[in-house]
Amino acid sequence: MSTPDPKIDAFFNAAPIWQAELRALRAILLGCGLTEIFKWRGPCYCFEGGNVATLWGFKDACVLGFFKGVLLPDPEAILIPPGENSRSVRMVKFTDMAQITAATATLTAYTEAAIALEKSGQKVTFAKDDLPYPEELIAALDENPDLALAFDALTPGRRRGYLLHFNQPKASTTKTARIEKHSARILDGKGMHDR
Repeated sequence: MSTPDPKIDAFFNAAPIWQAELRALRAILLGCGLTEIFKWRGPCYCFEGGNVATLWGFKDACVLGFFKGVLLPDPEAILIPPGENSRSVRMVKFTDMAQITAATATLTAYTEAAIALEKSGQKVTFAKDDLPYPEELIAALDENPDLALAFDALTPGRRRGYLLHFNQPKASTTKTARIEKHSARILDGKGMHDR
């Protein structure tokens, strides 16, 4: 499989582990008619411009992630959230080719269900974020109106990411240091993981 975007081929060719497994998952996704693009430092699989799935290679496993996985039926109980704060994405982990081979029909069915979700236009509805603003962030926003405007202009997901990060430490000095470290990124309208 070759793609017009050399970054995608480079992703698969440079994978230090899980090369065969990632390629097998890629074949399943492309076999379902998804379009492959390079986004967020890896391959992203889309249907009519909407993000459906992505692939990751980690130290302990390779992963197929579904962006609206929380909405997918999961009769095989294989979908898990990537982290405790994940609200939409659900993923399936693999540690060898035999697992992928055994799950090919299931993965195809799940991918087709994810495409149907995208066709329907259904969106994940997030509960209102009730994450508190730490006192240190409130002080920084009060002191710098430009920072306050920029923080308010961030997408809800980017604000949530920063709030989770800023609220994590117990020490006020650590919270303040994190806010100072990310202020320039916030002023540029970037999330914590944006380049």
